[in-house]
Amino acid sequence: MFDIFIDSHFSGGHHLRNYPGNCERPHGHNWKVRVTVRADSLDELGMGVDFRAVKKAVAEVLAGLDHCDLNEHPAFAERNPSSENIAAHIFTETAARLDCDRYRVHAVTVWETDPCGVTYYGPHRD
Repeated sequence: MFDIFIDSHFSGGHHLRNYPGNCERPHGHNWKVRVTVRADSLDELGMGVDFRAVKKAVAEVLAGLDHCDLNEHPAFAERNPSSENIAAHIFTETAARLDCDRYRVHAVTVWETDPCGVTYYGPHRD
């Protein structure tokens, strides 16, 4: 089993509805994102998944989040654009573009700030 990852980033604004503190006011972050893909085996080139394929899928997903007010994004109309929900969104959207029989998205880590982040592993799929 192999875990292959890429790191990326996007900039976006948000506010947390009904939050009892500063984060209820609009503010922004330069979000860091790590997407980890788990491969059960290697292909004929000795790769679990081509980094380019992972980068492409993640770039497509992050393009929809970059430089926007996340509260106005359809994915967050009914839920707060918290780090947890952002990680789950990136996971789901990347998996829809990338997963196949030999590999699948295993985890998405999102950092709001350097010392604070969350990792989402998705629904149990074993």
